[in-house]
Amino acid sequence: MARSALGPALLLLLGLGACRAREGKTEPTPPVPPGLRLVAVGDILMHQDVKRAAEADPLGLPALWADLVPLFQGADLVFGNLETPVAPVGGRPGVPFQFNAPETLPAALRASGFTVLSTANNHAFDQGAKGVRETLDRLRAEHLVAVGSGEDRPRAEALQIVECRGLRVAFLGFTDIFNLDLNRRASEPWVRPLDLEPALAAVREARNHADLIVVSLHWGNEYQHLPTKRQRDIAHALVQAGCDVLLGHHPHVLQPLELLEAGGRRALVAYSLGNFISNQDRMYRADLFPVAGGDNRDGAALSLRFEQRRGLDGLDHLSLAEAAVEPLWTENNWGAPAGRRQIRVIRVAAAEARVRAELDELAGTAEGPATPPDPALRRKAILDRQEYLRTLILRRRRVAEIVGEEFVR
Repeated sequence: MARSALGPALLLLLGLGACRAREGKTEPTPPVPPGLRLVAVGDILMHQDVKRAAEADPLGLPALWADLVPLFQGADLVFGNLETPVAPVGGRPGVPFQFNAPETLPAALRASGFTVLSTANNHAFDQGAKGVRETLDRLRAEHLVAVGSGEDRPRAEALQIVECRGLRVAFLGFTDIFNLDLNRRASEPWVRPLDLEPALAAVREARNHADLIVVSLHWGNEYQHLPTKRQRDIAHALVQAGCDVLLGHHPHVLQPLELLEAGGRRALVAYSLGNFISNQDRMYRADLFPVAGGDNRDGAALSLRFEQRRGLDGLDHLSLAEAAVEPLWTENNWGAPAGRRQIRVIRVAAAEARVRAELDELAGTAEGPATPPDPALRRKAILDRQEYLRTLILRRRRVAEIVGEEFVR
């Protein structure tokens, strides 16, 4: 890969976790390791009940996705779509369809392993231009990389480079949808819109500076499982221009993954990663609703592994070696009898294994803590566990059906 001198629009960001910063004088590039792992999830939505669930748990917000922390912390980079301002000082309390997150959210995301967040989406201006600025200040204080918005237009459109394991990973962010478009003057807070020709030019420019190019796009039709022809055309054009990974979000449901090839490269397009955490489809129960009634609670942890490989040109290039999806499910106790509000994201496969072990124990075929001695209580516990297992199996199959069986572990 040819690397040109860094232009004025290029922003070199501080290293994150296993990633490393370089400041001041340029140092020799360290030997490139064999690979890099990126994990990506979808929409981080701070609905009122999500915030209540965090307030009710002694561990706060991190408890809502604690099941994912080992996965996140085992990755080099972790991406999510931050679909809310974080502006408790300059903004108003969040209301339906106009969000505002608690000040503790950035630290909770950083501690959990997140490193890069899209801030270009239809809720970016929910708390006005001041909210954009405060959000960026709070993310920067936690060493989180914000992609697609800025205190002004040049910074919103600056190429973000994260150095990680001796590799340069470029991030660009765009939104195709605005609830409120407050882009007025280039000197004021700006959220980068998806204009195809400038986006293609930005990707081509990034190709001169980075080993890997990741594009975040907020786009598509809500609650639709298939991308439009226009989206597919845009995705193909961005890959032709040099994009290696396209991470889509906005529909609040999953959409297919697609592998594309261009210029000897394999690229991965995730048209929509669905919700990561939300209060949507809170009334869904597998025994009462069709399977589609829970689609807003399905999520995907997309895990991508890249390796250095020698190309036909005799040079080493970073190539996609593995693309896999781990199904996620948002547990939600809405409508339960009196008790604290509980919302949490779980890894479906691990939950299935736990429930099967519990059923073995209840059936007396495995050792473990004492099961209920009363036969009626034991039978109820077995029926409850069986129904929960059925829910998990249905959701895992649903995720595989939508994103593509070949990608689901």
